Amino acid sequence: MAMLSVGDKAPAINLKDQHGASIKLSQFKGQRVVLYFYPKADTPGCTTQSCALSEALPQMKKLDAVVIGVSPDTVERQLKFDEKYSLGFTLLADTEHAVAEAYGVWGEKMNYGRKYMGIIRSAFVIDEKGKLAGIFYKVSPKDTVPKVTKTLTELP
Repeated sequence: MAMLSVGDKAPAINLKDQHGASIKLSQFKGQRVVLYFYPKADTPGCTTQSCALSEALPQMKKLDAVVIGVSPDTVERQLKFDEKYSLGFTLLADTEHAVAEAYGVWGEKMNYGRKYMGIIRSAFVIDEKGKLAGIFYKVSPKDTVPKVTKTLTELP
């Protein structure tokens, strides 16, 4: 798993959103992006993290940032998750986990002594030029909003 560094160019993204539309990271050039990866839609930690970001949308807008969530869930599951919690931002279906691998968030995990491959919950702040301004590997659901907000407020 290759870890990224602040200042690196954000890896490209080309995935379907919860409505089936193709979304590319390049569409957001000139905007700040809060990109977060979560293991599975509609599970407790992922719901906590996603709802916290949804509640922070007005604050994110003031900081000129859009929020994008990514998980290995299908387009249909992403849509159900969005509708159930009225999240109000883009959710991307990375079913082949290619984007997760590019960001260094696909790795070995352990649950109840069982090892498996999955998403390591992480968040990234991407500046207007497409460079990584903040990287938070293994971020807790409750720490996502404070950490990305701090990075966004410190950007020029």
